[in-house]
Amino acid sequence: MATSMNILIADDEPRMTKLVSDFLKKEGHNVFVAENGRQALDIFYDQHIDLVILDVMMPEYDGWAVCREIRKTSQVPIIMLTARSEEADELFGFELGADEYVTKPFSPKILVARVQALLRRVAEHKNLSITVDGLEIDVNGRSVTVDGIPLDLSMKEFELLLYLVNNEGTALNREQILNAVWGYDYFGDARTVDTHIKKLRQKLGDKGSFIKTIRGLGYKFEVKS
Repeated sequence: MATSMNILIADDEPRMTKLVSDFLKKEGHNVFVAENGRQALDIFYDQHIDLVILDVMMPEYDGWAVCREIRKTSQVPIIMLTARSEEADELFGFELGADEYVTKPFSPKILVARVQALLRRVAEHKNLSITVDGLEIDVNGRSVTVDGIPLDLSMKEFELLLYLVNNEGTALNREQILNAVWGYDYFGDARTVDTHIKKLRQKLGDKGSFIKTIRGLGYKFEVKS
């Protein structure tokens, strides 16, 4: 059985939360349920939470506000749920630091599969540290420093950087990057990659130049000596 994780579900629809909770518990996870944004934050700060599932439309604080607050102190994986499918909403969620985006209605089995895939990617690499010309990636601690200064990266930004670095010198198309970082069941498009690359470059500062744009294809991580 997979390692048991503490998962927080924040949604004001009891039927949905019970359904998803039951599926997650069958997978051996511990589930905490919040009916509004304020309660979600109380639970998050009171418990050790490994992954958060946030509905966008909630009383007290909405999902955007909760995501923004969590990202001030934690890079825990966050999946956003919404009844809207507008691209602008999805991009806004990623800008705030969300890792996955699921549109209602959805199959609880699919959501749980995404949870498992996200948790699996977190645990894939352990006790690893990668250093490239002043850029240091602590894979186990899921942290990045540039010339000793820590960076505030979302989980997806971290995974994107790690994937690029692990494929240093290789030109990667956007579909390859989407499949590797977001998973084969992700329904977004190439603009998601471009948005994250842009933010990642900004956060890396001078080291952002290591991420080269391959016109008409995608991106490549390359450090010239």
